[in-house]
Amino acid sequence: MLIPHPLLGLRDAQEFVYKGDARLMARPDPQADDALQAFHDYTYLRDNPAGQHRELWFHEQGDRSWLIVTRDTRTHEILKAELARPRGKGERT
Repeated sequence: MLIPHPLLGLRDAQEFVYKGDARLMARPDPQADDALQAFHDYTYLRDNPAGQHRELWFHEQGDRSWLIVTRDTRTHEILKAELARPRGKGERT
């Protein structure tokens, strides 16, 4: 599988490490009233979608950048790859 790195072009997926659902970048607010339940869900509940899914990948064998890769889990077709960035409060991934 080739991943279209936004800065380096097409790279072999073996250069990367899959790190999970891209939604993990949006950590719950520890000061919120429902923080305990929010962190439980954040830590233990995962979707297993069939179809388009946004994933977090780390370019371990390259420039050590983080990418958000949009991939179809049924075909492994990569639809989009973008540099990951920290999200602000209330911003969704």
